[in-house]
Amino acid sequence: MTQTTLPRASARGVAPRQRRRSGWVLLLLALLAILMAVGLSAGAVVHQARQYDNTPTDAIVVLGAAQYSGEPSPVFANRLDHAAELYQAGVANQIVTVGGKVPGDFTSEAEVGAEYLVSQGVPRSAIVVVAKGRDTLGSFRPLDRLERRYAWKSLTIVSDRSHLARSSAIADAMGFDAHVSGPASGDGSTVTPIKVAIETAGLLRFAAYDRWQLEGRV
Repeated sequence: MTQTTLPRASARGVAPRQRRRSGWVLLLLALLAILMAVGLSAGAVVHQARQYDNTPTDAIVVLGAAQYSGEPSPVFANRLDHAAELYQAGVANQIVTVGGKVPGDFTSEAEVGAEYLVSQGVPRSAIVVVAKGRDTLGSFRPLDRLERRYAWKSLTIVSDRSHLARSSAIADAMGFDAHVSGPASGDGSTVTPIKVAIETAGLLRFAAYDRWQLEGRV
């Protein structure tokens, strides 16, 4: 019985085809992994947007938003109103207002938020002002130092509903037991496909990049 062998040229062509096939398989797996990450992140954004958690915590953190000449924007005021409601309901004994100021502002988002809360009946002694941060991550960074001062272990985060997943992820990465609650109605409360897409991208960026910087600092 004779053994059939491939011509030399044919044998040389097998390896490149196998490499190309392996390359396509790896590319397909990478695309599937990306799609899965996007899907899971979008699902987290939508899921957290539905949470109205009134579990008692150590402090309520209100994320800043635009303010105009010392007056909170409608979106910011809606967040602050919701935080005041949670405070009055006994969710926490302290409210933390966060957010710095942009060039040209004479006051910070955090200070404006504190003044507004006082006007809504929240005692000034119950408010902690953190006038730092130009974005979500920057607003959370100072809380690490304050956690040691006030012994905060758990937080209730108040923001727009579509923004809660990323905010919760940041707080979790800092070691807090994070709970979330957003206004059920009013300015900033709607969850649109565009908002979900933006926050999904933000959550993916945090997981892939910002989280490691944050954990290195903490």
